[in-house]
Amino acid sequence: MAFALHVNMEKCTGCNNCVVACPVDALELYTEGPVTKDKIYKVVNGKAVILDFNAELCAGCGVCVEACPYGVIRLAGPWESRARARKVEA
Repeated sequence: MAFALHVNMEKCTGCNNCVVACPVDALELYTEGPVTKDKIYKVVNGKAVILDFNAELCAGCGVCVEACPYGVIRLAGPWESRARARKVEA
């Protein structure tokens, strides 16, 4: 099943709670080196720059959503498209 992760990166602090909590390692938090574009595993100026999400690994468990102390993560899955389809039909 495919899931999508929506993260408000404007409000993300880069606390790394979601990455640590994910039981299948579907998340990776890093910044990019300005010259090399290499991954740097730290936060710049207290902000996360990039949160990679591997949808193929995601089990849709929602642990990342629960682990986020700032409520900036939302998990979307196939149930949302069915719900939208029902609203359109009605």
